[in-house]
This record gives sequence, C-alpha cells and structure tokens, in this order.
Amino acid sequence: MAEIAVSFALDKLLPLIIDEANLLRGIPGEFEDIQKELEYIQGSLESADRRAAEEGDNTNKGIKTWVKDLREASFRIEDVIDEYMIYVEQQPQDRGCATSLRKVIHFIKTLMHRHRLASEIQQINSFVRGIKQRGMDYHFLIHPSPEQGPSSYRGSQSVQWHDPRLRSRYLEEAQVVGIEGPRDELIGWLVQGPAERNVISVVGMGGLGKTTLVSSVFNNQKVIAHFDYHAWITVSQSYIVERLLRDLLKKLCKEKRVDPPQGISEMDRDSLIDEVRNYLQQKRYVVIFDDVWSVELWGQIENAMLDNKIGSRILITTRMDGVVDSCKNSPSDKVHVLKPLTQEESMELFCKKAFQCHNNGRCPDDLKKISTDFVEKCNGLPLAIVAIAGLLSGKEKTLFEWEKIRRSLSSEMGKNPHLIGITKILGFSYDDLPYYLKSCLLYFGIYPEDYEVNSKRLIWQWIAEGFVKDEEGKTLEDIAQQYLTELIGRSLVQVSSFSIDGKAKSCRVHDLLHDMILRKFKDLSFCQHISKEDESMSSGMIRRLSISIYSNDLIRSTKSSHTRSLLVFADEEDALTNNFVQRIPTKYRLLKVLDFQDGPLSFVPKNWGNLAHLKYLNLRNSAMPTQFPKFIGKLQNLETLEIRNANVCWAMPKEICKLRKLRHLLGGWFMTLFQLKNGLRGMTSLQTLRHVYLTMDDDDDGVELIRNLGKLKQLRNLSLTGVKEEQGSALCSSINEMTNLEKLRIYSNGDEVIDLAVISSLPMLRKLWLEGKLKKFPEWVPQLRSLVQLSLIDSKLADDPLKSLQNMPHLLFLEMRNSYEGESLYFQDGWFQQLRELSLHYLLNLKSIVIDKGALHSLEKLLFYRIPELKTVPAGIQHLEKLEVLHICIMSTEFKECIAPDGGPEHPIIQHVPLVKIDGRTVRHSRH
Repeated sequence: MAEIAVSFALDKLLPLIIDEANLLRGIPGEFEDIQKELEYIQGSLESADRRAAEEGDNTNKGIKTWVKDLREASFRIEDVIDEYMIYVEQQPQDRGCATSLRKVIHFIKTLMHRHRLASEIQQINSFVRGIKQRGMDYHFLIHPSPEQGPSSYRGSQSVQWHDPRLRSRYLEEAQVVGIEGPRDELIGWLVQGPAERNVISVVGMGGLGKTTLVSSVFNNQKVIAHFDYHAWITVSQSYIVERLLRDLLKKLCKEKRVDPPQGISEMDRDSLIDEVRNYLQQKRYVVIFDDVWSVELWGQIENAMLDNKIGSRILITTRMDGVVDSCKNSPSDKVHVLKPLTQEESMELFCKKAFQCHNNGRCPDDLKKISTDFVEKCNGLPLAIVAIAGLLSGKEKTLFEWEKIRRSLSSEMGKNPHLIGITKILGFSYDDLPYYLKSCLLYFGIYPEDYEVNSKRLIWQWIAEGFVKDEEGKTLEDIAQQYLTELIGRSLVQVSSFSIDGKAKSCRVHDLLHDMILRKFKDLSFCQHISKEDESMSSGMIRRLSISIYSNDLIRSTKSSHTRSLLVFADEEDALTNNFVQRIPTKYRLLKVLDFQDGPLSFVPKNWGNLAHLKYLNLRNSAMPTQFPKFIGKLQNLETLEIRNANVCWAMPKEICKLRKLRHLLGGWFMTLFQLKNGLRGMTSLQTLRHVYLTMDDDDDGVELIRNLGKLKQLRNLSLTGVKEEQGSALCSSINEMTNLEKLRIYSNGDEVIDLAVISSLPMLRKLWLEGKLKKFPEWVPQLRSLVQLSLIDSKLADDPLKSLQNMPHLLFLEMRNSYEGESLYFQDGWFQQLRELSLHYLLNLKSIVIDKGALHSLEKLLFYRIPELKTVPAGIQHLEKLEVLHICIMSTEFKECIAPDGGPEHPIIQHVPLVKIDGRTVRHSRH
C-alpha cells in the first residue's frame, strides 16, 4: 500500500517540475530531488509492500516500519504540494497600482510562507533519503527477478494455511450443496452442442465454489465416457506458458499411456504447441484451465487447442469478466455466472459441516438463531460457510461458546487456521489489482457494512481524492466509471441495482471483503472508523475519518492535520456537537472530501469557507439553515456540490459564480439562479446541473438565464423545473448548444405547455423526461438515435405517440403517465423490438390495448397503474414470451377479477409470467 501513496506523490510531483512558474524560487528543484529518490525506491517497493502486508504479525518489524515511514513521507509530500499549489493560486495579480507599503507587507508575508514551505520540503527530502538508505542497508530494496514475477511471492505466514481450492477438487458430492442445477447445465454444454471446439467459462468471485463445481463436472461419469482425453491445468496468478503446455502434454501422454517426448524440458513454446496439437489429432478432448487471471492466457495457448471438429471442449474458471471476454471467439461459446447460495442452501451446508458429528447433522433449537447470524454473515459464500462451520464443529455446542466466537469473528479472520483461508482467497483478488484500483476498492470500507453506495457519489469522491488519472479524449467521470466496471468485472464489487441501460446504479462489497478492507485500514492509515463496533485507534497518520458515532476522545486523539476526507454516517442520536462542526476547518484544514449526506447537520459555519482544498461537499438530506452561506464562493477548488433535499433557501448566492472548477451542482426542485445573471456563463466546467427553477418573478422572465445556460457546453446532465411556454424558443436555442448532453429533464410549471419544437440532433442524449402539456408530439424525439429511456408525463396528447416511437433502435424504457387521452393503444408486429420496460399510468380514457405477435419482443417488465376504463387484460399479452414481471396497481375491479389466480377467466393467458403483482398480492408461476 505504500506503493499507492508513493505513486500518488509522484503523480503530483511531475507537473510541478514541468511547470515553469517560479513564484517560489528553488522549491521546484527540491521537488525534483524528492522525485528522483522516490522513483528509485518505487522500483522495488511492490515486493517489500507485499511482504509487509502478507506476512502479517510475523513480518520483520524493520520492513514494517520502513514501509510505514515511506507511506507517511509520501503523505507529507502530497500535503506540502497541495499547500504549495494553493499558495500559488492565491498570489495576487500585479495590477501596478498597489502602494509601496502594501507591497512591502505582502512581500514579508510571502517570505515567511515561502520559508516555511521550503523548510518542510527540505525536511521531507532528508527523510526520504534516510528511508532509501535504510532500505539499502537492511536489504529491503531488492528488485524482484523476472522469473519471480509480481504475483509469485506469497511470503512466510505467521499462521500456516492450506489452500482450500486443492481439497475442493476431491470433495464427494454428498459434501456439497447447491450445485445440481449448474452441474447439469455444464455437463449438457460439454457433451451436447456443435462439433466445433468451443470454450465454456465459469465466472464468479473468489470462494463461490467454481473449482468445486467444475471438479464435479470433470469427474462425472457421463463426461469421462464422452471424451477420449481429459486434462486439468491449474493456472493461478503467476504462470509460465511453457510450463502450462509441458504440464498439459504430460497429462495427454499419461492418458495415451505413452512416455512424454524426449527433450520436453528444453522445448520452446512453438515446439510445445506443435506437440500438443499432434496428440489432439482425431481425439475428442476436454481441458480444464482452473483459476485463470490473465486476459492474455487464451491468446497464448489457443493455437495448441486444436479444433478437430469432433466436439472438443475447453472449460475455464475465473473471477474476471475480462478473461471471459478474451476467450469468447464463437457464438457457441458459453458462460455460466456462478451465483451465491440461497439462504436455505447456505443453512444446509452450514449444518452439514458444523454438526457433522453431532445431532445427526441437524442444528439444535437453541443454536438456530446464532447459526442464522453466522450464515447471514457469509452472504452465500460457500468458502466462508465451510470455514466458519468447520471452526464451530470443534467447539462446544453451547450458545455461550458460540457467542464468544461470533463477537471475535472479524479479528480471528487473519490468524485462526480455520479462517485464514477466507482472507487469503479474497486477498488474492486484492493483490492482483493495479495500485489505482486498490485505493478505489479500499474506499468501500469507509462506508458502513451492508451500505449500498450510489455509484455517482462514489465516482465523484474518487475524483476528488485524486484516484482517477487523466486519459486523452475522456472525462474523469468516464474513466472512474471504467474503474468501477473493472472492479465489478473482477468480482470484487457487487451491483445492488442497475439503471435501465445496464450500468451500476448502486453497489456494495461482500461483508467478508468489507472485513478484510477494515483490517487493511489499521496497517495502511487509509481510514479510521469511529463507531460502536470499532473504538480502537490506528497508529500513524490518518487520511480519512468515517464517523458513525460521535466520540470526543477518539476524534481528539486522531492526528487530524493530515486528514483529507471526513464522512459522517451518524444519526440524530449520535449527532456531532456544534463545537466539532465549527472546528472542522482548523482541525482538518486539508480536507478534500466532506460528506454529511443524511447526517444530523444543524448549521454550516462561515469558517467552512477556509477549506481551500475542498473538492467534494455533500449536504444532501441534511437539516441545513434556510439561507445557503455566501462562503461557498471561497471554495475555489470545489468540483461537486450536492445539496438536494437539504433545508436551504433555493436562491443560490451570486458568489457561486466564482467556482470555475465546479463540475456537478445538484440542488433541490426550486433552486434559482436568476441572481447569477451573466456570471453563470463562466462556470464552463459544469457537467451536472440539477434542478434549476425557471419560473419568472416580476422583474425577470428567465430568458437571459436560459441563454446563459447555452454557454455551458460541457453539460451532460441538465434538469429544469418551472418551465413556461414563452421560454420555449430561448430554451431550444440553448439546448441545441449542449452537444454533450446525456440526460435532460424538463418540468413545466403547473398546466403550462412545454414548447420545444425546434431542437436539432442531440447525438449523446440517452435519457429524456418531459413533464408538462404538449400541443403535439415533438418530431425531434424519434430522431434521438442514442435514447434508451423516455418518460412522458402530463403530456395529454390527443394522438397516439406510439407510431412515432416504435422504431427507435435503442429505446429500453418507456413511461406514459397521463400523457395520452385516446381510448386505445395498438402495438403492431415489429414495433419496439428493444424495449424492456413499459410503464402505463393515469391513462384515464384508455379502454383497450392490443399487442400483435412480434411486437415488444424483448419486454421484461409491464406496469399498469390507475387506468380505470381498462377492464380486460391486453389482447396478445401471451405473445410476450420474455415478460418476467407484470405489475397491476389500483386498476378496476373488473380488470383484477378477470386475471385473479383463483378462477379469473383470463388468468391462464398470463401464467407464462413468472411474477405477477396485483396491488399487495404476489403470484408466482413457473415458466415451462
């Protein structure tokens, strides 16, 4: 983890050295000296960092201290660079009119500040040189050999452990739970299907049982009988292609009952490939490549895997979606995404292991509640269930003894022989991450356990922290989204909810991975939790504080001058004192992230304007004062301001125009910007602007403000409320300037007409909400070729809009709410081929819906809400073969009676829908 800190420090040093500004003579040269020392150390740091992390309590104290010193030196470098940058930004421009006395006073202040900065930099430089020398003296600075590779070192552990994946290859099926369905599917893919060789991938997070499942398939008699040759190759993180090919060749020779070819140990890659292909001629084979991490592997071995057109198969297991994608070259290739065990399966597996020699494998009544607690902690992860149950199987079967184990479970994970395998298996995925993704993953630990984090919130925090690096042609937000997608693809982050276009809307990490992250916090100084569950203090500099309960003693004891992020999750009972809130700028003056979302914040002191480094401020859902403070104009580095649903006056102070770096401004439904006038046009970094209230007052019709919005050409997400008909022309002109727009929300004022007749192409627009009366359906909407989501609310159209929309190529979600006053809707054959969700609300005159066969081919979810004149189920609903959910809410009595599961005459035509919700009642059907 010191590698991460050093890399961040180097990333900050380089632009300073390149910068030609010489406001502080000699200081950039000092930075260059530090850079050279850090670059030398960085070359061998990964190995030392890994040793300190993996050997745990058994680590040589010298190397542990050395890594800690290096990490803290890097923190100090980052801090002093930020101080330097703020100092440079605050230098006044030479206007040539200052008095001599003012110049002298300014020079003295500048000299004092310059001297302090220079002194601090020199101290750091000396400290880094000392770290380098100690690293050389004690042989910590040893560059790993090429043969060893970055992932091959595992260290000597303080607790001996045995890799549970080895044993999982030889488990009897009676010892395994929940694999019957996946096993049978995989066997079918292996022995049936095309004659061409294809690749079958099994993907899922570490500990889900991929090896166990595939071993059950590999050893199945049907599979053994179907194939001539069978080979199992374990790949892992560090591998050598030639070694894998030799291993495969030896196993093929063993199957053929012949000796390996002479000179096999000296063969190069091409010779080995030729030999393997020769042995596979005219033989139907199955080869397992277990535990694949590299996206390059398939490209390296594919030529050896001869496609002999007789039904040969390759089966791989991996944690990474990228590996799966790299292996998919044919439509016949298959992917099985392994899911966690259900609660019932988890309990069955737990009892099999915990009570294998007790009570005939059944859980005693007095231990059922605590057994459920253990099982829920595992969240369906078989590795964890087996490990924890194995530990409990050797303990006395009393509630007292089990409760002691439950309370100490997290601390035991890293040292108990029964449990250390969980930490190791999960840790491999962490170790495999590049340094920039390690910080992003660790950030999930700042949030409380089981917390579902909004993806946007997380991404904006990563950017504020400096985790996200520039790439040409991409926004930082796009790059951060790539980071999140990669963590999901590596099976480290779980998606809690998806947006309609498949992006992660909210996400979390597995409880046991969260525990592993918290254990790393204590060694890495990444974050200090202040909560009921954790009252211990980490040693060294604390970079981030996560506060779930106010503790004056703990907060006082933190080395606050180096804290860069403060996130508060306390509720009303654990509210922070006003004194603490007032002291934030003096105690945590280097803050970049300040997050009080849903927190008990009763006031915002004026001195928060002194947080010159602040980049992210979140006060959403907080009980703020009625007037938003004017100090906001002093936060010149602010990038994100989130104040939705905060109790503030919606007139933003004109000082906010000074925030030229602001990228995301999210206000409440009635946030007004009239007072900004022409100042708004200078906020050209804005990408998100929600929600701007446009209803005019006596002195301002809002047109000038709307025209200034057109200057914000980087906008990607815009929400406007209180729109009036007479503003339509100006609004069209401004929206036409926003060629990067991806989301647009337009809400009218009461019964006002939305007049947006002349909007040209918006090539990037993906989501559109129009709430207000439309005289006619806008002709430009069907031309939005990238649109995936459309909501029409209170449109009150006389003509059916479906014909205009039916051929939109990417439309996935359509909502019609009080948007159509006709009596019928007709979905014709071929219409809406991509639509997945259709939501129909408040269509007060609608009497019939007809769905042709071939229409709505991809529809998965259908919702009817308050359509009083619709008495029967839509004709043709039985054609919706992919429909998963039918939701019926507050419909007519006749409608509900005709589809009632207990005798409704039209119920049979919806029995193909797995889930039907009728008001509060849920009906489930099995799909045949």
